[in-house]
Amino acid sequence: MALFSSLNLDSFESLFLDELQDMYDAEQRIVKALPDMVSAASNPQLKSAFETHLRETEGQVTRLEKVFEIMGQKAQGKTCSGMKGILEEGDEVASTTGDADVKDAALIAAAQRVEHYEISVYGTLRAFAEKLGKQDAAQLLQQTLDEESATDEKLTQLAEQQINQQAVAA
Repeated sequence: MALFSSLNLDSFESLFLDELQDMYDAEQRIVKALPDMVSAASNPQLKSAFETHLRETEGQVTRLEKVFEIMGQKAQGKTCSGMKGILEEGDEVASTTGDADVKDAALIAAAQRVEHYEISVYGTLRAFAEKLGKQDAAQLLQQTLDEESATDEKLTQLAEQQINQQAVAA
């Protein structure tokens, strides 16, 4: 399905709402996928990072619902094909066998694909909200963007300071 196939983009606000619906679906998919990532990880710090991000993501869904409310809309998603594909790749990694340290490195790579997608979209959503004069929505979206960036940094640190080194030694 094309990114904008279900919408008549007749205004900047309709574009914003379309992107918001896409991200709402993406976050709900991530909430469903993260428990599998927790189970697949062997490193206790990685498991903890995934568990923490699951709780954050649940809060991000709630935050998106508040943005919909600010926009006078009912919270609803539309299929986010991009995130669907990224998470399918993550599922493949989670179900692989082999050395636990190498698998943890692969899980981080898969998780960072998700984070980078989210960082991109939340940056766009925040900028759109600002242009629409919706500063309260922009602040909520910035809060999520900050969380996504912090998660990406935490995963980078885990990879570079520990997990990648262990995977190389495997």
